Amino acid sequence: MLDFLGLGKPTQIAVITDNIEVSAANYAALFGLPVPEISTGGTYDVTKCEYMGAPAPDCGAKLAFFNLEGIQFELIEPYGADSTWKDFLTETGGGLHHMAFQVPDMDAAIAKCEAAGMKLTQKGLYADASGIYAYLDARDSLKIFVELLHSF
Repeated sequence: MLDFLGLGKPTQIAVITDNIEVSAANYAALFGLPVPEISTGGTYDVTKCEYMGAPAPDCGAKLAFFNLEGIQFELIEPYGADSTWKDFLTETGGGLHHMAFQVPDMDAAIAKCEAAGMKLTQKGLYADASGIYAYLDARDSLKIFVELLHSF
């Protein structure tokens, strides 16, 4: 299905957790890597985050990244108001949330995903405003979310 969408190979996989410090230490031990720095997803004045089509100034997340061979592994601990991350944590208790794909045209990629039955749940700019992300609910077909990334 994703090949038909022209998304190519995933560049990232992500897990939602309720305790990023503990999860980062556990994954660091599993991967044999140092515990990564924990950062935040940024502030609304930069990210302009939208959740379910509406401004979401109070949603937030702590983030940690491991750069593995050929793919990035991300940990996300949501906080604040409702978000696709917080909903997932509430519904499942955490776990594999999404695979991410770099796309050359965000609007075209969102349209292709929506035409394939995925629902846009959240989008915004990266914490440093160097790109845009969008989450699409693909749980009916793939049992995960798809994240689209477009770096400027």
